[in-house]
Amino acid sequence: MATLQEARPGQTVRVVKLHGQGPVKRRIMEMGITRDTSILVRKVAPLGDPIEVNVRGYELSLRKADIDIIEVEV
Repeated sequence: MATLQEARPGQTVRVVKLHGQGPVKRRIMEMGITRDTSILVRKVAPLGDPIEVNVRGYELSLRKADIDIIEVEV
């Protein structure tokens, strides 16, 4: 398993688990990112922050703090 940080542009990954707790995890879940959600990585900034993704038909920009708690299956 890997985190969303390791996914490359153009790659579709599936969320396995969300780590952590509190406001960061709650914000991720409010964006519609939950277990078994497919995420298409659109673009990654040169330093890896932010990362632009498509989730359930929406385009989102995720920060490094958000990316690190999302465990995915590549």
